[in-house]
Amino acid sequence: MTAAGVPGPHRRRGPWRPAPPHGAGAAAPGAPRPFGRSREMDRTIFAVTVILLALGIAMVFSASFAKAMDDAGDPFYFLKRQLLWALVGVPVMWLFSHIEYRHWRQMARPALYSTLVLLVAVLLIGAARGGAERWIDFGFFSFQPSEWAKFALCIFFADHFTRVGPQVRDFRRGLGPWLLVVATVSGLIMLQPDLGTTVAIGGMAVLMAFLAGARIQHLLALGALAVPALIVAITQSEYRWRRITAFLDPWADPQGTGYHLIQGLLALGSGGWFGLGFGLSRQKIWYLPEQHTDFILAVLGEELGLLGTLTVLALYAVLIWRGFRTAATAPDTFGALLAAGITSIIAIQVVVNIGVVTATLPITGITLPLLSYGGSSLVVTLAAIGILINVSRHCPQ
Repeated sequence: MTAAGVPGPHRRRGPWRPAPPHGAGAAAPGAPRPFGRSREMDRTIFAVTVILLALGIAMVFSASFAKAMDDAGDPFYFLKRQLLWALVGVPVMWLFSHIEYRHWRQMARPALYSTLVLLVAVLLIGAARGGAERWIDFGFFSFQPSEWAKFALCIFFADHFTRVGPQVRDFRRGLGPWLLVVATVSGLIMLQPDLGTTVAIGGMAVLMAFLAGARIQHLLALGALAVPALIVAITQSEYRWRRITAFLDPWADPQGTGYHLIQGLLALGSGGWFGLGFGLSRQKIWYLPEQHTDFILAVLGEELGLLGTLTVLALYAVLIWRGFRTAATAPDTFGALLAAGITSIIAIQVVVNIGVVTATLPITGITLPLLSYGGSSLVVTLAAIGILINVSRHCPQ
């Protein structure tokens, strides 16, 4: 096995591996390129991120000014806070894009330990909002540990699978530690409770294990065990079960459990092809709940229309495509898995949020990355994209 944990030519490889660097003097296949001068970043990832961020700030203001005036007496309340977090997040993204991504291997275990400490802390001293304890309140700002957990686990799993290499096909050595971490973190997040984030983290973890070369039989067996647990978690929770029934027939209780979905669909349908115009949404004014967070896409659809919505979806598609392209061309296993994990967690959140707003998935508390209001989500997502950009600097052009 090579130093980076990538199996040598005589070993059986997993179903997917990064492309080795090309050109004169390139390392042997699978070996990492040494530290050195990096190439240009993937400008497409950077440009799409900036566009989505700018659009998100504008849409947060448009979606929230009525609620901000009603709640805080200041129509710019949510806008100012989102701008503040953007002013924090953009420099963090720039900084992380210039830190050699392999340095993050040294942070793999500290990232996991900090995640566990924060998830326990939020259960002990967390601030309750909407019936869930997901935030640690520091007075002048609040932090959501589950947002950090998503990307901390990307780092940890990328390091773990790089170290075990082809032994990932051995359940005890490869998937045993992985399963323990997934189960522990998922259990702590479910206690908040937060089923949506648990599903997102589980999806990312499974994808990273698959790309690392884990046996399909092992993953299918674990999935078969997870399904009954998921069914129990839904059926034993009244509010989760009501969300399922509302998803199946929102019109059965249009003023109760089906209210969110119906108002979201009305907002999307009211936009037509070109929308009502920026700031002119009617559903956001005391009709559409969570209009600046979970359902911000519905407001965007009403104001910018189908064409505006499709443009946003195209931007996300480009971001996800370039992210997985970076993973596929990364010079070593750690970089490939790290890029794949970051991209997959963004992709899962996009798919789930869009599915909820369009009533193709049951309601979960998943926000739309870079567009929805939320400081923890915005800063951590920008930081993760910064890491992704750094990986792209080391990919063959």
